[in-house]
Amino acid sequence: MDPARRETHTAVVVLVGDRAYKVKKPVRLAFLDFSTLAARRAAAAREIALNRRLSPDVYLGIGTWHDPGEPGDPTPDAGEPVVVMRRMPDDRRLATLVDHPDPARAGMRAEIRAVARRIAAFHARAARSQAIDTAGRPETVRAKFLADWVQLRVLVRDPDRAVQVATVGRLGRAYLAGRAPLLADRIRSGCVVDGHGDLLADDIFCLDDGPRILDCLEFDDRLRWGDVLADVAFLAMDLERLGAAPLADALLADYREFAGGTHPSSLTHFHVGARALVRAKIAALRDRQGDPDAGSDVRVLLDLAVAHLERGRITCVLVGGGPGTGKSTLAHALAPGLDAVVLAADEVRKELAGLPHDAAATAGYRAGIYTDAHTTATYTEMIARARHLLTHGTSVVLDASWSHAAHREAARAMAAATHSEVAELECVVAPGVAATRIARRRPHAPSDATPAVATAMRSAAAPWPSAVRIDTDAPRATVVAAARRAVRR
Repeated sequence: MDPARRETHTAVVVLVGDRAYKVKKPVRLAFLDFSTLAARRAAAAREIALNRRLSPDVYLGIGTWHDPGEPGDPTPDAGEPVVVMRRMPDDRRLATLVDHPDPARAGMRAEIRAVARRIAAFHARAARSQAIDTAGRPETVRAKFLADWVQLRVLVRDPDRAVQVATVGRLGRAYLAGRAPLLADRIRSGCVVDGHGDLLADDIFCLDDGPRILDCLEFDDRLRWGDVLADVAFLAMDLERLGAAPLADALLADYREFAGGTHPSSLTHFHVGARALVRAKIAALRDRQGDPDAGSDVRVLLDLAVAHLERGRITCVLVGGGPGTGKSTLAHALAPGLDAVVLAADEVRKELAGLPHDAAATAGYRAGIYTDAHTTATYTEMIARARHLLTHGTSVVLDASWSHAAHREAARAMAAATHSEVAELECVVAPGVAATRIARRRPHAPSDATPAVATAMRSAAAPWPSAVRIDTDAPRATVVAAARRAVRR
C-alpha cells in the first residue's frame, strides 16, 4: 500500500498499512518550540501519555527515524522521535459520519451517546489541582476570552463581520462580568479539570467497540485546563458548524446525563460561543494567508458565536400591573423561552409571613401582611433572590405589581450590578375585566387581592413610563408574542 501523507503546521503524519507515524516539525512558533531534538522527543512522549488517557490502544509508543544517508551506526538518542499510532479507519471518523450517516445506525444517535459517555467518564477521573483551578477563575476566563476576541478583531476586515465581532465581545464581556459566583461554584464543585482542549469531530472515530478520541493539546497544559463544559462545548460547536445542530444538542444533553452535572443553560451557550470565537480566529488567520474557503468559515463561526451568546444573555424581566391584569399568567408564559425562573411577590410574601402559598390572608388595602413594611420586605427579598439567580447564570421573571417607583429602581440597580439586561412590562386591562378575573380565580390562589383592593392599588400606583404596556385582553398568543418582542428589544 502506498503511504499517505498528511501535514499540519506542526507535524507530518504518514499512514502505512495499519499504522500512523507522526513526526514533529522543527518549528518555533509563538505558542510552542519544537526547534530542538530534545524538545521534539519530550513533546512526543507527552503526546502519548496524555492521549492514552482517552485512547490507550491507539497510541502505541515512540519509534525513532534515522536518515539512511547519515554515516555511522544509528543510535536511539540521535534519531528523530516518531509517535507510532494504530491507524483509524477514515470512514468511521465522526466528521465523515455526520456528512454521510449510516441509516442502519439510527442517524448517528448511538454514536453521539457513546462519545458523550466516553467524555464524561474521562472528565470524572481527569486531574484536578489548585494549579488547574486557576483556569476556572473569573479573571482567567475573562482574560482568555478577551485575548481571543482582540486577536480576531485585528484579523477581521469585512465591515459586516466586524459588527459581529463587536457583538461577540459585548455579550461575552457582559456575561463574564456578572457571573463570578457561578464560576467560583464551578471550581468548588470540581468542574475544572485537565481536559482534552481540542475536541473536534475530525479527531473522533466511532468504532464498533466504542469511540476513540485522539489528538489532545499537549504543547501547553493551560490550553487543556478548564471547565468540563468548555471541553464538551468545543465538540458541540464543531458538530453545529458541520450542520448537525440536533446532534450537538444531543451531545450536550447526553453529557449532562452521564456527568450528573447541574448548570444553567447560559453557561453552556457561553462556552459554545467562546469556542466558536476561537475557531473563527483561526479561520480568520487562514483567510489572511489566502485560504479560499476560510472566509466562509469565519462567517459561519461568527454566526454561531453570536447566536449562542445571544441565547446565553442573562435577563431580568419585571412583569407588573394591578391585580387581575394577567401578570402572573404572562410571567409563566415568558419564562420557558428565556430558561428563566419566575419569582412571584405573592408567594414570597406568604413565605416571609410563614404561610403556605395557598393560605388565605385576605386583608384590606395596606393591612395585615400587606402593610408597607411587609411590602418592602417582600420586594427586598425577591430582589435578593433574583440577584443570586442572575449571578449564577439563570435569568429571572419577577411577577409583582411594581406599583412603587422605588422598588423598580432597586430592581434596575440590582440588574445593573449583575450585568443583566432589564425588560419592564406593564400588564393593562379594563377595570371591569380585571374585576371579573379576580372573581373567577381558583380557590387558594397565592393572591388575596379583592376588587376593592385592586381599585385602591390602581389609584395609588406611580406612573411607570419605562415599561412597555401589554394589553392582556387580546388573544393569549398575541399577548405573549408582544411581550417576547418587548423583551428582545
